[in-house]
Amino acid sequence: MIVITLTKVSNSLRGDLTKWYQEIQTGVYVGNVTAKIRDELWNRIMRDIGNGQATMVYNINNELGYTFKTTRPDREVVDYDGIPLMMHLVSADKPIKHGFSNAAKFHKAKVMSKRVESKSGEGQQLSIQSKPFVSIDIETTGLDVATDNIIAIGAVKSSGIAVEKFYQLININQKIQAAVTKLTTLTSEQLNSEGISLEDALSGLQKFIGDSPLIGYNVHFDESFLTASFRKTRLSILANHFYDLMPVVKKNNQFLDNYRLKTVLETYKIKNEHPHNALADAQATYELAEQLIKKRVLRF
Repeated sequence: MIVITLTKVSNSLRGDLTKWYQEIQTGVYVGNVTAKIRDELWNRIMRDIGNGQATMVYNINNELGYTFKTTRPDREVVDYDGIPLMMHLVSADKPIKHGFSNAAKFHKAKVMSKRVESKSGEGQQLSIQSKPFVSIDIETTGLDVATDNIIAIGAVKSSGIAVEKFYQLININQKIQAAVTKLTTLTSEQLNSEGISLEDALSGLQKFIGDSPLIGYNVHFDESFLTASFRKTRLSILANHFYDLMPVVKKNNQFLDNYRLKTVLETYKIKNEHPHNALADAQATYELAEQLIKKRVLRF
């Protein structure tokens, strides 16, 4: 008898397992296959697990009559005088140890193949890390680019030596809704007293970003509002190239519960003390971009 439990995995992996096991409850699979098929299926789980988790219990000739394997980062299978035990780890921060012969070989082969694939672009990736880029975020009065307005712009720039920041409130000369204040903490009074004209804010932004590439999370929203605002003020539209981090994250983290910025930042252990603040969100997005560049999955 073999029992496998899965959490946060793709539907395709679940479908593969149902060819051999019966799903008696969501994520719980029971079956009786040969040791060879069992090991091959575990290798397939290891290949497609992503950020999910898997545990397998199966019969073996020992004192208990069974043993188990797991990918959980907060657990480790240890052998105590021939008896398998599940040890609770104090910290789950260390990488998963694939301590099973077939799975370990498969994992090492996968890592080596990725190194070979990325080797040809290694020089390009290194040049990317030294290339300046600007992370950008805006706050608006709503979601409709035709009727709503930008009320705050935040940007963070890497110059290769230091990090520079740009933050500007915009006086739109109208009262903003309570829901917007609740989300952004910005008030009409604050915009009236601290904000500047849209034209001055956009001119300042242009000088700050220069010709650097612009990155953001779901950046198409920011790009559409900025483009409309530049047209409204009759300023030259930005010629900078925009890069959206959301599809990059989706491609490399296929099993997140959702792809809201908050969830993604938590996954990458990035703190954002003031969400829905343009500068704080731009800073967090900048840190996310740095991590993606170091992982060699973000290319300009």
